[in-house]
Amino acid sequence: MGGYILSIDQGTTSSRAIIFDDQFKPIATDQQEFTQHFPRSGWVEHDPEDIWRTTVETCRGAIANAGLNAADIAAIGITNQRETTVVWDRKTGKPIHNAIVWQDRRTADTCAHLKAAGHEPAVTEKTGLLLDPYFSGTKVAWILDNVAGARDAADAGKLAFGTIDCFLLWRLTGGRVHATDATNASRTLLYDIRENRWRGSLLDLLRVPASMLPEVKDCATDFGVTDADIFGGQIKICGIAGDQQAATIGQACFQPGMIKSTYGTGCFALINTGDECIQSKNRLLTTIAYRLDGKTSYALEGSIFIAGAAVQWLRDGLGIIDDAAETGPLADAADPAQDVILVPAFAGLGAPYWEPNVRGAIFGLSRGTGPKEMSRAALEAVCYQTRDLVEAMQADWGARGDTPVLRVDGGMVASDWTMQSLANILDTPIDRPTVLETTALGAAWLAGMHAGVWPDQQQFSKQWHLERRFEPNLDPQIREKKYAAWKDAVASVINHQRLGENHAG
Repeated sequence: MGGYILSIDQGTTSSRAIIFDDQFKPIATDQQEFTQHFPRSGWVEHDPEDIWRTTVETCRGAIANAGLNAADIAAIGITNQRETTVVWDRKTGKPIHNAIVWQDRRTADTCAHLKAAGHEPAVTEKTGLLLDPYFSGTKVAWILDNVAGARDAADAGKLAFGTIDCFLLWRLTGGRVHATDATNASRTLLYDIRENRWRGSLLDLLRVPASMLPEVKDCATDFGVTDADIFGGQIKICGIAGDQQAATIGQACFQPGMIKSTYGTGCFALINTGDECIQSKNRLLTTIAYRLDGKTSYALEGSIFIAGAAVQWLRDGLGIIDDAAETGPLADAADPAQDVILVPAFAGLGAPYWEPNVRGAIFGLSRGTGPKEMSRAALEAVCYQTRDLVEAMQADWGARGDTPVLRVDGGMVASDWTMQSLANILDTPIDRPTVLETTALGAAWLAGMHAGVWPDQQQFSKQWHLERRFEPNLDPQIREKKYAAWKDAVASVINHQRLGENHAG
């Protein structure tokens, strides 16, 4: 058996499968987009059967593209869009409702009521999270309350809950394994990250029966084997991590103080805090970075809900570009005299604001504003939001030393213009690795390491290679003027929302 690893990267807008060789190089890939469902404003759903179908088809495609068969694959690693919630029937394996996506805001009122009742401090102390519809717990309760007969079925032990990794694992193993890993569990609002267990008081608060919950395992361990008929032979499943934690691993950010930032549909920055479970004073999340051999490493995380999705909006919503790759050259050619600012709060604002009901706005429009200026505004919004996160991290972690170079990954980092702008707005070097598929690589390393065909942390870290470093080159006065305009724009949309709430009240 060779050192080939199949990495399943199940994302928000597409499913991908990548085959890595024993030198950690991607040798074959396959990818399929699937339909996004928006039943109401602020609601986002996926059909779990679409997720399952595209996952299986892309895995088969990648294996075929590599000229391999199941017997050549040492292990499978899974990484997934986190917080997206599926509830299914234990007997049939069929979901009882569409998956409610992490971006979905339908439980904002529930979270607001729980906050008003004074529950958030206790929830944050146990989970490291805030009471926000972003997380899985209130999504589960919504499904149980809104699907006919669901709550009775759940109370009778007939239903299972899982994040996407858990649902795929169930399907891949023919329903034999109902499990998740510690990173995904830590994003549910139901898991005590200090004690590493589901917490009864949280289950009671959010009205989720314990019988629905999966077993929580280390990130690299035995998760079972696939049914032989799926890929033409059984393959061991040996690694699972939520996408942002997998990217942290793939970037080899194993030392406390190292930061990675991933740019996909959203943007997520994590700083490794080692065995310190730090409760943020700046509205960052405390989360599990990974759990290996029973030892938990923690992180502070900042979550931006809209990053690449803003570029998708330019393409699909406004129709002013045909391809995401156009935005960098367009932004570079934008009129420098126009200061157009996009606040892409299409699904509320994440860290450090946590304003679920705020909606987006554009400032500085003129008659001359066109695709060039809108492209620049969409890309710069990602940079400004990243600075929001990094400044919060510096405030929580800064006493331990200077913020290191930022390691970046995800689809947007292929844009040189965006990465240079990021360096300029942050005033810090940005390192882009040779392997951009670090999320899939992290899941592959977990699986390969546990299967005994890939090396340990130390040796894996030595294999991280820099493709390009972007050094800041923007005049400091211009930088601060641009960032101040961004902060003013964010304050305006927050104030607008609060005025609306006051009038409605």
